[in-house]
Amino acid sequence: MIGFILAGLGGIAAGAVGAVILQQTALKSKAAAILREAEKEGEALKKEKMLQSKERYLELKEKHEQRSAEREAKIREQHGELKEAQREHSKNVEEMRRHEKELQRLEESYTRKLEGMQSKESQLDKTLHQQLQKLESLAGITAEQAKEEMIMAVKAQAKHEASSYIQTALEEAKMTANQEAKKIVIQTIQRIATEQANENAVSVFHIENDEMKGRIIGREGRNIRALEAATGVEIVVDDTPEAIILSCFDPVRREIARLSLHRLVTDGRIHPARIEEVVEKVTKSIEDEVAELGKRTAIELGIHGLHPELMRMVGRMKYRSSYGQNLLAHSKEVAKLSAVMASELGLNPKAAKRAGLLHDIGKVPFEETDLPHALLGMQWAEKYGEKPDICNAIGAHHDEIEMTSMLSPIIQVCDAISGARPGARRQLAESYMQRLKDLEQMAMGFQGVNKAFAIHAGRELRVMVESDRVSDAEASTIAFDISQKIQNEMTYPGQVRVTVIRETRATSIAK
Repeated sequence: MIGFILAGLGGIAAGAVGAVILQQTALKSKAAAILREAEKEGEALKKEKMLQSKERYLELKEKHEQRSAEREAKIREQHGELKEAQREHSKNVEEMRRHEKELQRLEESYTRKLEGMQSKESQLDKTLHQQLQKLESLAGITAEQAKEEMIMAVKAQAKHEASSYIQTALEEAKMTANQEAKKIVIQTIQRIATEQANENAVSVFHIENDEMKGRIIGREGRNIRALEAATGVEIVVDDTPEAIILSCFDPVRREIARLSLHRLVTDGRIHPARIEEVVEKVTKSIEDEVAELGKRTAIELGIHGLHPELMRMVGRMKYRSSYGQNLLAHSKEVAKLSAVMASELGLNPKAAKRAGLLHDIGKVPFEETDLPHALLGMQWAEKYGEKPDICNAIGAHHDEIEMTSMLSPIIQVCDAISGARPGARRQLAESYMQRLKDLEQMAMGFQGVNKAFAIHAGRELRVMVESDRVSDAEASTIAFDISQKIQNEMTYPGQVRVTVIRETRATSIAK
């Protein structure tokens, strides 16, 4: 039994070994087939890549040959151009050599001519010198003396001719323009003439009784000191019945002090704290009034688009004066005068009116400045968007900058008309008398002047000349020279007429 089992197991083992051997054989056959297939595919791929490489090589070779041909063609073309340039250069060199030889020939010819001319010039100088010596011996004076005399004679003649020409030109201009200009100015003044009220640096505050003075002064003067400190105004309480004097150069501060006193007296409560409160309220009220006044003035004159700050400055003019003339009234008058004159001259009256109103805004600065009021006003006008012609008219109305607009001389003339007419402004008697003396002394400084008199309140200067030393033509020249010197060296309102009088008197005594 055991033997049978062992025999069975041996058979099974032999079968298993046989099966393994068969399986290995099949695997080897399959592997060999796969290897053969891979070798075939590799050979085909190798042939394909070699074919592609040959095609690429041929393509690159063809491109290289094409580029080489193009490069050779370009080189041949450049070589031809270079040969052509060389031929042109050789031709130019030959031409330059030919010109150089021609120039050398001309230079030699000019050198010979120059030497001949220098020789002739030397000979002419010698001959001229001999002729001058003969002329000097015949005339009895040297050539330099004759030259000086001729120059003096020509100068004198030119001066007389120039003076005559200037006088003729002025007379012709006067014939055509003087009458029309006078007509325009006179009509303008007549149409715009207004009354002006002079102001000063003192205001009087009236009270009902003198008992109120004690309350205003306060215990040990504390009320009046508080009021003076708050307003910057000197308050004078003296023996004047029912009156207190407010003294300050600034009319705005005087008005604030006056209104503050009025409110305090009306209310009856007068003490330092109340004084400061009232002054603060009045100051705010005055500022609002100034702004409103500037706005009303612009509306009254038909001026639109003014910057609010410019309107405030216009309103502040009410509390300023120039030589006693109210600044706001003066500016309004200049604005109206300028508009009328601009209309007569065919210019824009609205622009002239605007420039006339703003021409003195530099006189109401918010703080101290060293700039002249005309230039300060021009800076403010530029800052707040006014047009260049308006700004130039403001800055040039006292000749501190050059006039570049037709409005500028109109504003200057109308400012002089408003300020210089009788009664418009106060002028100190001493300065007035000094100006008249300066006029007379200036005229006496001219040669041939015998007497000089300032008449018509300094509007005319009468000059008497010596008839035996000054001719008629020279009298006209003296009048012109005096007027120019006055215009250039003196400051005066309006204009000054210079009249030169030359008369001959014959005296005989009957015995």
